[in-house]
Amino acid sequence: MTPTQLPDAGRRADLSGPALGCILAFVAGYVDVVGFISLFGLFTAHVTGNFVMIGVDIAGDSAGLLAKLLALPTFALAVAAARLTESRIVRDKQSAPSLLLFAEAVALVLFIVAGVHASPISDPSTPAAVGAGMLAVVAMGIQNSLSRTSLSDLGPTTIMTGNTTQIIIDLVDLPSASEAEGKAIRARLKKMVPALAGFASGAALGALGYSMLSLWCVMLPAVLLTALSFLTWRNGANSQQK
Repeated sequence: MTPTQLPDAGRRADLSGPALGCILAFVAGYVDVVGFISLFGLFTAHVTGNFVMIGVDIAGDSAGLLAKLLALPTFALAVAAARLTESRIVRDKQSAPSLLLFAEAVALVLFIVAGVHASPISDPSTPAAVGAGMLAVVAMGIQNSLSRTSLSDLGPTTIMTGNTTQIIIDLVDLPSASEAEGKAIRARLKKMVPALAGFASGAALGALGYSMLSLWCVMLPAVLLTALSFLTWRNGANSQQK
């Protein structure tokens, strides 16, 4: 699915190729798995997946139902706040991706602190556990918002169903495509394949990291986001000087 093109939210990050999409997808896969394992099936990046988990909880064990019910409105508020903040940043001639990626990193650090404070989480419906989960949802809401605005050129970095479908369609069409069509297909594959690989590797490493370090493993995506924030800020500052 092609993301809806919203009005340009200002200067796009210069670091906007397949590498950036791969890293952001890695972060999303990583955080989604850690949230799912630690918070009894809560999806933080693929937030609509919580509809399925709500049904599972209603049919059986209701552990974690409250967090899943709150995830969607929390996600919606995070996306709205990110968009409003982004618009304000652009008016002030700042680099929107840089500041919002840093905000995402801060939300993940707060998720770690809140989650460790709530540990061991035997009941995911406690206020501390729910609050921790919503901080992860906020972080992924910011990333989802950016993927539709300032970083829309990267395509989706938090949900891979559309990317996987498009990759398969493009691989089927590529052998019979015209020269122009083939060029467009290869451009899409260059963008989507790294994102899919990043998400899958992030999910695998997130599961491994959680088994070894518990919620402290989320420091890895937080550090990656901080580095991306600095790089996009530096690139934006350099382009202003030219």
